[in-house]
Amino acid sequence: MTTITGRSRLVAGAATLSLAVALIAGPAAAQTTPASPGALEAQAQATDPTTVQGTADQGEGDTIVVTGSLLRRTDTETPSPVTVLTSDTLAKAGITNVSDAIRSISADSAGSIGTGFQSGFSAGGSAVSLRGLGVSSTLVVIDGLRSANFPLNDDGHNAYVDLNSIPFSLVDRVEVLKDGASSTYGADAIGGVVNVILKKQFTGVDGLVEGGIAERGDASHQRVHLTVGTGDYEANGWNVFVNGEYQRDGRVSNSSRGFPYNTQDLTRIGGLDNNASDSSMTVNVPTAYVARVRQSDLNNPLSGQAGAPLSNQYQALGLGNCARDTFTVNTTAVQGTGCKYDLVDKYRQIQPLQERYALNARLSVRLGDNVEGYITAMYSRSDVSIKGTPAAIRATQPFGAAPSVASSNPGIVLPVYICSAGTNCATASDRRLNPNNPFATAYANDPNNGAARIYYLFGDIPAGSDRKNEVYRAAAGLNGSFDDDRFGWRVEGVYARDEMEITQHGLLNIAQTLRAINTGSYNFVNPQSNSQAVRDTIAPDKTTPSFSTMASVDASLTARLFDLPGGPLQVAIGGQVRRETLENNNQNVNLDTYGLTTASAFGAHTVSAAYFEADMPLLEKLDVNVSGRYDHYSEGFGRFSPKVGFKLTPVRELAFRGTYSQGFRAPTFAESGARSQYAGFVTTTPPCNFILQHGGTGTAAACSANGNPYNLSYSLGRGVAGNPALEPETSRSFTAGVIFQPVPWFSFTADYYNVKKKNLIVTGPLVGKAVEAYYNSANLAAAQAAVAAIGQGYSVNSVDGTDPNFPNALPRVLIINVPYVNANYAVTEGIDLAATITAPITDTIKFTSRVEVTHIFEYNLVTGTGAGDVQNYAGTLGPYDLSSGNGTPNWRGNWQNTIDFGQFALSATTYYTGRIQSVSEDQGLPRICDTGNLYTRSSPQDQTFCYVKRFINVDLNGTAKVSDNFSFFLNVKNLFDVKAPVAPAAYASAPNFLTTWHYAGLIGRQFRAGASFRF
Repeated sequence: MTTITGRSRLVAGAATLSLAVALIAGPAAAQTTPASPGALEAQAQATDPTTVQGTADQGEGDTIVVTGSLLRRTDTETPSPVTVLTSDTLAKAGITNVSDAIRSISADSAGSIGTGFQSGFSAGGSAVSLRGLGVSSTLVVIDGLRSANFPLNDDGHNAYVDLNSIPFSLVDRVEVLKDGASSTYGADAIGGVVNVILKKQFTGVDGLVEGGIAERGDASHQRVHLTVGTGDYEANGWNVFVNGEYQRDGRVSNSSRGFPYNTQDLTRIGGLDNNASDSSMTVNVPTAYVARVRQSDLNNPLSGQAGAPLSNQYQALGLGNCARDTFTVNTTAVQGTGCKYDLVDKYRQIQPLQERYALNARLSVRLGDNVEGYITAMYSRSDVSIKGTPAAIRATQPFGAAPSVASSNPGIVLPVYICSAGTNCATASDRRLNPNNPFATAYANDPNNGAARIYYLFGDIPAGSDRKNEVYRAAAGLNGSFDDDRFGWRVEGVYARDEMEITQHGLLNIAQTLRAINTGSYNFVNPQSNSQAVRDTIAPDKTTPSFSTMASVDASLTARLFDLPGGPLQVAIGGQVRRETLENNNQNVNLDTYGLTTASAFGAHTVSAAYFEADMPLLEKLDVNVSGRYDHYSEGFGRFSPKVGFKLTPVRELAFRGTYSQGFRAPTFAESGARSQYAGFVTTTPPCNFILQHGGTGTAAACSANGNPYNLSYSLGRGVAGNPALEPETSRSFTAGVIFQPVPWFSFTADYYNVKKKNLIVTGPLVGKAVEAYYNSANLAAAQAAVAAIGQGYSVNSVDGTDPNFPNALPRVLIINVPYVNANYAVTEGIDLAATITAPITDTIKFTSRVEVTHIFEYNLVTGTGAGDVQNYAGTLGPYDLSSGNGTPNWRGNWQNTIDFGQFALSATTYYTGRIQSVSEDQGLPRICDTGNLYTRSSPQDQTFCYVKRFINVDLNGTAKVSDNFSFFLNVKNLFDVKAPVAPAAYASAPNFLTTWHYAGLIGRQFRAGASFRF
């Protein structure tokens, strides 16, 4: 049973009041606005948020091309469900960028990426995932034409167009086709198509200035844009305009938002203490901890002994510099005093610093009575600056490097002697005792037994990355008609290049770090005394460029052939040639840096396609649409994608619609490229049988870490390489819907959808079983054999250093090699509901209410034929391995209520995300919290943390039109300052919160104000 808090009641009450006003005002409006013949269907098209509307100046009888179709029509209600976000709707919602606009759609689900997700492979980018089928199964186009993909792949292999690269101030509307559309657009349109439609002509001067800040004094926001245009297209046959925009959004730290977003210690609310930095001396923190061990090779700091140290006495270097509380450990394995830290609170950030720039220009020309042309040029730049936790001295080897390079296994040490050359220091003429090693003096005559195993975080070297993404895009086209407009033609070309540059800060160069240890150039006792030159030598900035390109030419011919009982038969044929390339360079190609990804992807191909469409109004009340497309890829495969749809209107107040389609997703270059590879990491908690072997308490069903950091959650990697033998994913989908408008002021739509995607390209579908097999083994050799027995391509890549407290127990597995394969299938089904009320209360007051809701009935991954081979994701954090692991909420919605009165308008936009179970069946956890969840994996706290609570957020926007030329506006985001629900099972990189769904609750209440002008 859901408990409603006082604040939730307030939010819900405000929303309920808006609906009540709408229902009261509606009948009055109906009485004063009688419908004329045929007006009901026209008004439904104009007010229903799920129908496509024409441009603002579309007049009666004008025709437009609707997303998902090649044909022009006056009836914008097609068989496919489409959501439209107009520039006016977005302005009233206070939305200021394309990413937030598109991701507000209720159909956006699992795998959606926001800029706030900073630890992923494609951090800095933003993408939409319609139907939860992944960002690579949603096609994003600009004015119906493709653009270049973001050079970095989500999860190392999913390709997408970065929404941050699309200029917002030029957006006329966004059309979201929530249906398969491969029959028109080709690959990747399985979940749907997002078509960002930009302004085509503009005359005059238009600008905006906006600024704001969060109530807590951060999250600063500045935005400006200016558009200048000239040329009366209707009168003179030409128009040209230029546009520029800039937006800056400031940082928000975890520390500034306080508990529970700034720590992994949730004991105060009955949770676990996953922060070992305030109680353990075998973790990496900015105060160095050391214990005496043997060193087999005095030239190599990586040759320290494995297992327990020679003494249980641990020392903190420079403990006097600790400006915080201390703690004391007194166990059999460890004794000593350390400095308390909470690394999340000290270093992590919720929102990065982001700046966006864009310059755009368009020339439109009428070349003849029936020929038009255009040229567009676009440049955009997005800079994202991310701060992270400093580098740890104990790290695994880079993916692909030899295990001997790992500084965590058996463990890096400080030698007894140091010297200027850093080699053979024990016998060098300039040798001296190592001031960083407290055991050096006592073991001057026995240096092999006096090394200091060290645990340390380089807190004096700031870590993070700066990510610059620049997109260059140019398009040109000609279109016209002949034979009294019975025939139309179109030729368009587009070229786009996305250039990405990543500069990593604070990551350790392996060779230079080892040299600094052997020469003593780095001061571990008092790190603040280190020179910048020493820091830059150990952790030099590392810059890596990558890019992607896309060039295509499209041509089509349309014709009205003859009249059918319901209207003219229209047909279209066309073709496309497209060239795509990707060079996503390995940031760690020399394998010389700890903690730096080795993910890379390369590829190039040419796609040739032919397509057709026929619209057949067989009866006055029945329209049937048929389309198809064949795509051939230069890799050697091809795919035909058909689609059929209908719309039946038995009475003008009621219409039924439906579609059936087949589609496909081609393997990305990261998945199929022979040179492509990556290792992805997922937060994992060891099972109880492992925890008990390492000093934990409890039983195999319910256990606790008992203070041993080796038992806490950690990042488990999956290592994969490209597979050129992969085949495309294929899909079939169907929709069935109803459009109902009983009165002019009210319209309602409901659309059921069902999508089956098979032949999935997956990374290690049996990885959960592989992890389980590893941890159920008695020793390392048995564990390696058990993982290999799971299937071809599965193996243990690397394991952690032995637990110093329990050196004979099974070590943690760090990376498991898994294959890319075509396997399994996924099925998702649900319903989209939408309604609009437009009520002119008086001659000067109008009330408008629009609501959109998506409910997911099921989202299942089928991995076999057995009873236990179905993974149910709807309403859970599954698929947990997908993108940010934020899951699949089975309810999402948005509701905008606006009152226009004279020169003023007031809008409240409410966003709803349903509660989410803290389980995921792709991690081996059933949908029953009583048996364990992703956070606790044991019974004592299961009910407390079984669900992530629902989230309701309201944004308020007010506009005052001072004159025909000037307007002022005020926006309050998160009006009620609702906090994000606690989500302890979230990734460790985003502790206790879900960035995808609850971001507004992390930032809190914000105030923004601005002015716009137009001449």
